[in-house]
Formats: sequence, structure tokens, C-alpha cells
Amino acid sequence: MIRRNLPFAAVAVAALVLAPLLLEPFRLGLLAKYLCYAIVALGIGLAWGKGGMLTLGQGVFFGLGGYAMAMYLKLAEAGPGGLPDFMVWSGVTELPALWAPFASPVLALAVAVLGPAALAALLGTLVFRQRVRGAYFAILTQALAAALVILLVGQQGLTGGTNGMTNFFELFGHDLAEDAAQRGLYLVTAGVLGVLYLAARQLAHSRFGRLLVAVRDGEDRVRFLGYDPALVKTVTFAISAGMAGLAGALFVPVVGIISPALLGVVPSLELVVAVAVGGRHVLAGAVLGAVVMGYAKTAFSERFADGWLYLQGALFILVMTLAPQGIAGLLARARSGGTRLGRVRRARTT
Repeated sequence: MIRRNLPFAAVAVAALVLAPLLLEPFRLGLLAKYLCYAIVALGIGLAWGKGGMLTLGQGVFFGLGGYAMAMYLKLAEAGPGGLPDFMVWSGVTELPALWAPFASPVLALAVAVLGPAALAALLGTLVFRQRVRGAYFAILTQALAAALVILLVGQQGLTGGTNGMTNFFELFGHDLAEDAAQRGLYLVTAGVLGVLYLAARQLAHSRFGRLLVAVRDGEDRVRFLGYDPALVKTVTFAISAGMAGLAGALFVPVVGIISPALLGVVPSLELVVAVAVGGRHVLAGAVLGAVVMGYAKTAFSERFADGWLYLQGALFILVMTLAPQGIAGLLARARSGGTRLGRVRRARTT
């Protein structure tokens, strides 16, 4: 068990200690953004990789968490009795009742996590009880993402419309433009990702995790054994949604913007692709895939402004062709091959 945890510990130490020392503030901020996506990918890995639920609408839960945090930041910036800047531009004269509770950071953070989890639990209860699965469930979550974007765009005075919310200057009294604040946000994001990864890994190796895999591989057989697959899937789906909501709450101060363009169908699909590239059956692979695809997107767009989308697509095709199980599967095969080679060498020497 200790040997299995050594790679994770090494990467965690490097991320927490070396990255802030070696990377300039702009690159460190980009890495923090990738880690926010990695938190969402971790939830997808748990729901899809372990539970077989292909969710194409994680952007919904990511967006709900992001907007909850953005509402708090805007109210804190406006001050008592003030209105967020975009409301003033939209002609709003009185703070909407929906906004008033988000003046509390504790409530805003609670809504960012528990709101998406509650919505996923409700959706899961309605859907999984009807034994909706596979492509039908995937299409349903995708439609939910599209519907949310339409709703947000249509509420200009309430959500900022197409532009969303931006211009966040302070968080708990700290200037977000300062390098120290950006380092602090990175460390918090990396720490949250590490804690959630360990919790998800513990869950995957628990009795509940084994039951989740059994539901993925044979839902009807699990039902015949007396278990409730709908409940298992609903709980897992809610956990993954809560992770996405927390990632959205971290994303807003890290990146400085939240808009419908960041949480629609396309961003949700990109996260699923990232999990597939990293390896959906391994939680660490989902995290790795999100970071790799995020870095590739930045690197390709900086060097090849006209064709970076083609290069990103080629990267996905290349990985899926050479390693259908993702990067994690490729590393596992390399490690297995190294172990067999070591056994052969030891056998020859004896």
C-alpha cells in the first residue's frame, strides 16, 4: 500500500512545493485553472469510470458552483446596499431577492457544493428509478447543460447574460491581482484536489466502491442480489456533482470570470475527452488527463493560433489509438512490462 501511494505523494509534494517556486505567477495561475478542471474530471472518473454513468453535463454543476461564488464576490465588491456593476449597466435598480443570501461567504460556498449535489440527487432519483442508462442518460445530461446556458443568457440583469460575471478584485480582503494571492489560491486548489482524490480513492476501494463497479458491470444482477442500483448511482452522481460545484467555486477567483461559454455542452464534452485521454478507469488518470489536455490546449493555442483545435483533436486520436485505456493504461502496461523484464533478468542470474 505504501509503494502504491509513493507516486501520488511525490507528485503532490512537487505540485505544492516546487510549482510555486519554479513557475511565474501567470503560469501558476494556468496550472491552478487546470487543477480546477481536474477536480471536475475526478468526479467524472468516479461516476463514469467506476459507475458507468457517462455524464455529458458536468458543466451544469461546475457553473452552479461558479455562479454562487461569483455572486458573493460581486456583493462583497459592491458593498452594503450596492449593486453589482453589470446590474447597474442593465438598468436594475434593486438587488434581486435571490442574491441577498449570497452576501454570506459561508452560505455561498455551501450552495456551491450542496446545490449541485442536491440537483444531481433529484435528477438521479427521477432518472435512475426509471432505469434510464447508457446513451439515454448521457443525452439527458447534455440537454440539461444546453438548457442552463439558455437560461443564463436570457437573464441579463440577474446573471450577466452572455458576458457572465467578471472583474473580481478581492477575496476575503486580499487583492486577487497580487502574486501572493494567486499563490495562495493555487495552494488551496491543489490541496483541495489532493484531499478529494484521497477521499475518492478511499471510496472506490470501500465496499460501496466495489458495489458501484458491480452496478457498472451488471446492474440487473446487483438488483437480483437485493441491492438498489438506483440509490448507488444517485449517491455517486451527487458526489461527482458536488465536486464539480466546488471546482467552479475555486475557478472563479483563480481565473476571474464565469460565463455561460464556460459551462455549456462543449466544455462538458472537453472534460469527458480529458478523462478518456487520462484513463477513465483510474482516478489518477482522470486527474492527469485534465491537466494534460488543459496544458495542450494552452500550448497549442499559443504556438498555432489557426490550427490548435486540429492539434488537440489529433492528440486525442493518437492517445486513443495507441492506448485505448488512456495514459494511465499505457503507464500500467509499461510498469507491467518492466516488472516482467525484471523477473526474467533475476531468473537468468539465478
